[in-house]
Amino acid sequence: MRVALATAVRTLPRGAGLAYEPKFDGHRMVVARSAAGVVLQARSGRIVTSAFPDLAAAALQLPAGTVLDGEVVVWHAGRTDFALVQRRAAATAARAAVLAQSLPASYAAFDVLELAGLDVRARPYERRRALLVDLLLPLGPPLQPVPMTTDPELAATWYETLPASGIEGLVVKRLDQAYPAGRRGWQKLRHTDVRDAAVVGYTGTPRRPLALVLVLPVGDETPLVSSPLTAALRREVAEAAAARGDAEAPATATVTAIGLGEVPYHALDPPLTAEVRHTSARHPPPEVLRLRTDL
Repeated sequence: MRVALATAVRTLPRGAGLAYEPKFDGHRMVVARSAAGVVLQARSGRIVTSAFPDLAAAALQLPAGTVLDGEVVVWHAGRTDFALVQRRAAATAARAAVLAQSLPASYAAFDVLELAGLDVRARPYERRRALLVDLLLPLGPPLQPVPMTTDPELAATWYETLPASGIEGLVVKRLDQAYPAGRRGWQKLRHTDVRDAAVVGYTGTPRRPLALVLVLPVGDETPLVSSPLTAALRREVAEAAAARGDAEAPATATVTAIGLGEVPYHALDPPLTAEVRHTSARHPPPEVLRLRTDL
């Protein structure tokens, strides 16, 4: 099942005929309920049913011939926690049963693609939304429709206030739009922040740094790998490393980078400071704007 995708925008789209939904920070998942049972599919097409037995069991309440599109999330301390979703997704079948009890998953559904065996993707979003609400509201958690509004002012309020709950932005859809399978037919507005971050290291070599290892001031001290550095920033970091006598130093630690696995990096102690632009989501990685030398 090819899922619909979204194009990033920098400002909130406004106008008649638009719908706004909170964008949850989780794993994209298609739920397919057939007469034979339930299949859970990740965006990549990988089958992840065994990793989420709690959602698979809940989806048995759906009528046969139902296909939903949405996001699986794990709530912790009043907000969604992407790291916990990753932990659930990576679990073995035996471990998944234990985690389903201690870290129960929720499914934030935002579209229905098939209902009672009927393909409804060609119907307008407004109609599909009504079908989705009618289907899920009687069932209740952990299968729930995402909130939706057609009021841009309420959507703007959501955008400003919901990040505290782990919401990473908004998705905007046309009310008259068919489901754009495999296409970027929706729009997404993510939260973007410019802030100071501690530079605790860098990847690459001392003579040619490639990216910075950062700790953001958001209460979570997990290091993140930045996006690739510009040529000017590479020179600045190389000069800072040389000034610290790091010209030939080997990499001293590793950090997990999304899509790259464990990456070796050169640690900096004391850290430098950089001004970075970073969305509230795990993608894309932080963009380094400049090193801060005025502190």
